[in-house]
Amino acid sequence: MKAHKLYLKSVLVVKLFLSATIAFLFPGCSQLHYTDEGLKLNDLGYFETRGLNVLVFNNWYNENFSDSKISGIEIIHHEVRTATNGDVRLNPTPEQWDPIPEFVDRKVNKENNSIEAFLTYPDYDFDYTIKTQAHDGGILLSVNLEKPLPEELVGRAGFNLEFLPSAYFEKAYLIDGKNGVFPLYPGGPMAVDKSGTVEPKPFATGKILVLAPEEPTRRITVKAKDCELLLFDGRNKAQNGWYVVRSLIPEDKTGKVIEWFLTADTIPNWTRPPMIAHSQVGYHPNQRKVAVIEFDKNDKPLTTAYLLKVTENGKFVEKYKSKIKKWGKYFRYIYYTFDFTSVKESGLYTIEYGWLRTKPFRIAIDVYENAWQPTLDVFFPVQMDHMFVNEAYRVWHGASHLDDALQAPVNHEHFDLYAQGATTDTPYKPGEHIPGLNVGGWFDAGDFDIRTPTHYYVLLNLVQIWETFGIDRDETTIDQKTRYVDIHHPDGIPDLLQQIEHGTLALIAQHRAVGHAINGIIAAHLSQYTHLGDAITKTDNLIYNPDLDSHESDGFASGTFDDRWAFTGKSTPLNYGSIAALAAASRALRGYNDELADECLATAKKVWGEERSHEPDIFRHGNTAGGQLQQEQLKAAVELLICTKEAKYAKRINELWPDIERGFAFNAALAVRAMPYMDESYSKKIEILVRSYKEQLEKLDEQDPFGVPISTRGWAGGGWVIGFAMTNYILHKAFPEIIDPEYIYKGLNYIYGCHPGSNISFVSGVGTHSKKVAYGNNRADYSFIAGGIVPGVLILKPDFPENKEDWPFLWAENEYVISAGSSYIFVVNAVNDLLNGSK
Repeated sequence: MKAHKLYLKSVLVVKLFLSATIAFLFPGCSQLHYTDEGLKLNDLGYFETRGLNVLVFNNWYNENFSDSKISGIEIIHHEVRTATNGDVRLNPTPEQWDPIPEFVDRKVNKENNSIEAFLTYPDYDFDYTIKTQAHDGGILLSVNLEKPLPEELVGRAGFNLEFLPSAYFEKAYLIDGKNGVFPLYPGGPMAVDKSGTVEPKPFATGKILVLAPEEPTRRITVKAKDCELLLFDGRNKAQNGWYVVRSLIPEDKTGKVIEWFLTADTIPNWTRPPMIAHSQVGYHPNQRKVAVIEFDKNDKPLTTAYLLKVTENGKFVEKYKSKIKKWGKYFRYIYYTFDFTSVKESGLYTIEYGWLRTKPFRIAIDVYENAWQPTLDVFFPVQMDHMFVNEAYRVWHGASHLDDALQAPVNHEHFDLYAQGATTDTPYKPGEHIPGLNVGGWFDAGDFDIRTPTHYYVLLNLVQIWETFGIDRDETTIDQKTRYVDIHHPDGIPDLLQQIEHGTLALIAQHRAVGHAINGIIAAHLSQYTHLGDAITKTDNLIYNPDLDSHESDGFASGTFDDRWAFTGKSTPLNYGSIAALAAASRALRGYNDELADECLATAKKVWGEERSHEPDIFRHGNTAGGQLQQEQLKAAVELLICTKEAKYAKRINELWPDIERGFAFNAALAVRAMPYMDESYSKKIEILVRSYKEQLEKLDEQDPFGVPISTRGWAGGGWVIGFAMTNYILHKAFPEIIDPEYIYKGLNYIYGCHPGSNISFVSGVGTHSKKVAYGNNRADYSFIAGGIVPGVLILKPDFPENKEDWPFLWAENEYVISAGSSYIFVVNAVNDLLNGSK
């Protein structure tokens, strides 16, 4: 045994030495340009040198949400993405739904070290190209037109490059010799144009802009030729805005209409520090314990890592050491593993590699016992719509949306994935109030809508948790009659059961009101949808009455048109998903709310019969009309079979076998849950599929060093990984000799910090180092909701893993969603069950 006493002193000496060396060798850091190596196009199609990457339309604006701050010209500076959306835009500081161009083509020319992108605004018959070329240690950037700018775009169209505010907080800028400091909080200037639109004015202008002249890791210089640079603060228009550098396109000009020269300083021979990915929560003594160490491709790894135990007197005692094992390259980084499974002694530990040391984590038999509780105790109560939610001295929000909801207009496409078809499919006229929808439900995510497919997914998960693990924890008062919730105040009723009731009330209300499931309820106007703050202030909570003046109220109704819309298109898949959850809820509610349980089961059986009596109604738009017909029908059949044991449901499950087989990875958990109610031949067929599924699992360790399916799509895949672990638990319990529980543990480890890019836990408030800045409904405060789970690591094409902890507004990385919360509670209890047994 030896004590690692000199760690802190060594780290301090290293840091001081580095700082002194940089200051001595590079006074003023003025010589930190990368001119020695120069930017070059790599095989992945972006410009690269050590400490700097310039991407040119490798990524594209999110199709559903327009401006997602991932597109155009982007800068990754010392492995931090600091700039994005380098493109021609029609606003000084574009908001999420402002116009974006259409991408036409992209040409990469390695011979002359250039990339050219071809784009168009078809509504204006406006075509342009953006050309970038590595030159003299920087990037020559130009906007090129074959025809002059259309008249209606003069004064509107300009080339924008957006810089991440959190990367430049507390940093300075120089523009034509004038100096300033980037504002921590937006403060104008603003102006109102002739149309009455409020737009920001630049807070600095000039020809040469230097961002962060004092900071070598962030210093960028932009030089404009024959045009002016305008520096804006986009947060004046929207909290998720960035700092924007902009040059307007001149009128009556063709060819090169804008030309910039962009350089970025880098530290010579810079190498990104290693990152030790591990579970921030810790490990059970009897599970595998493998940390994954992530290296810059230019690094030269040391051979050994250490596991240190933290003692009462502050010593770090070596308990284990071993050589790290190379896994290989995954995207842009090189990975090694450090396996310390043999350590089973309970205690507080840290991993040391070179001069790096992780934050402490536990090895203990109760390590997972409480890890799910913040999600049930805090996150789900905070997400409860139509309720007043209190926590000690704090009010999270008032009883919101009591004026729900107005019938959505026909032939209308909403801006956030909802649409209404040619009919309402209800007895109500467009704009008419639909009574009874102002009950139950959760805010879907960081915004405030009620999305039905998410609700029935969550409700099914909560019922499975109730039936599988029997969680009876009571820490919250929930009173439906008074619409009152008080966090950390027990009321004698299991919180899980009360959340099941709350979700059930939202779904059954739809059937009561219009006779079928509806897509959801959402703000009618964009100005309401972007609302940040207490949800009760989003509407006046008074039912809209068009006969009253716009500011008139009789105390029960008002003439203010602020009520949310209910999108009510009839969809057979949506109906099946809804009744699956209602049938499941009827079992959980039995003995607690028998009247509601009876209604749920009766409604589920009735709707099943109705849907089976006619051709399916298929209405597709976005992700709000239900999943695939066969999968949603399978959900309903399984839950009704468990409730009733009736042969007709088993018969339908057998008829759906080709669909089960074809999409087994998606249907496995459902199909296996039906096994106790099916004949022996069904179970034998399932076993064959499970063995084939196992072969796919075994390939995951070859795909990435974390052994889980990592999404490369436009939404980070943390929720998918949790669902993967949940499915594997259900399969393991049915086929323990086939499915290794390690595939469940890996999923949870990933969420807790064993993932690419960083080692932060994606569950706020869970684990030593967890998400403290996230996209919840309190995101404007750069804060978090305990127990919320974020999507996690987003893989920016072609190879950059990102999850920003200092900027909450990237929804694809940081937005809480209730679906992940429900499956997370299940998985933590599943892992605890496997390692410690059921309570």
